[in-house]
Amino acid sequence: MKDNILEITDLKMHFPKTTGIFVQKEVERVRAVDGISLSLKRGETLGIVGESGCGKSTLGRCIIRLWKPTSGSIKLNGQEIANLEEKELESVRPKIQMIFQDPYASLNPRMTVYDIIAEPLLTHKICTNKEKLDQTVSELMEMVGLSPRFLKKYPHEFSGGQRQRIAIARAIAIKPDIIVCDEPVSALDVSIQAQVINLLIKLKKELNLTLLFIAHDLSVVRHISDRVAVMYLGKLCEVADVDELFEGPKHPYTQALLSAVPIPDPKKETLRTRITLSGDLPSPLAPPPGCSFHTRCPVASEHCKQGAPKCSEFSKSHLVYCNNT
Repeated sequence: MKDNILEITDLKMHFPKTTGIFVQKEVERVRAVDGISLSLKRGETLGIVGESGCGKSTLGRCIIRLWKPTSGSIKLNGQEIANLEEKELESVRPKIQMIFQDPYASLNPRMTVYDIIAEPLLTHKICTNKEKLDQTVSELMEMVGLSPRFLKKYPHEFSGGQRQRIAIARAIAIKPDIIVCDEPVSALDVSIQAQVINLLIKLKKELNLTLLFIAHDLSVVRHISDRVAVMYLGKLCEVADVDELFEGPKHPYTQALLSAVPIPDPKKETLRTRITLSGDLPSPLAPPPGCSFHTRCPVASEHCKQGAPKCSEFSKSHLVYCNNT
């Protein structure tokens, strides 16, 4: 579609597991992302949720081409980027940036804040004039709520929330089309989380950004997202508008996830039924045949153990991958 800035088709990312010391022999493959198809509209925020190990972060790293996917298609503004080599990616890098989960590890401790924010501007030759560079870096600091007088300080002199603001300033410095946020608030205190989320919402409106927001906190995802995609063991379970998903989840896994979200009303909390999934998450080395969720699904049938889940369309924006819906 014309308004889609990003289109992902049957994306797979498999990591080989090898054995042997002198001669490496592949014995198995970890199917971290296993056939994901998604689209992202210009100006929207798409939330990616799921339990740990479902492939959320791997998907984000494939999209920004930190990793080259095993197979599938990634189109950014209509340009295929999945198979591009590193030199060919130089023109793509400014269009898509990432905010990492750990603000303590994502910033170079040997660089000042000024150097961290200025680096992408210099690398992509956006600011070559020193006076213009100084002005741009100061403006970026103010945009993320930090004083320019801190520019000569080092990352260890800041709190976690302040470091994440610096990482956000670095990400927006070159005015990207898409920012992939890989659990950007999970390492922060709850009070700081709200500030960073509100900052991202503010910057999205001001700069007309498109966000891919990866998280496991469903309350945060509901607050920031326009649409939500639910992942399980490298595959999609459900994709829908945020209100439609939270008010009427169709997939059994989505229903179980939402039943675990606390409700601030004690009366409603005691009245609702929590769905408890049996068993553990299967290994991505050997996912179950058929529907990968059937080993824990409360409504699984024999057909689920054999056939891949069908895609049911409940509305234009609500897709469910399940044989029993």
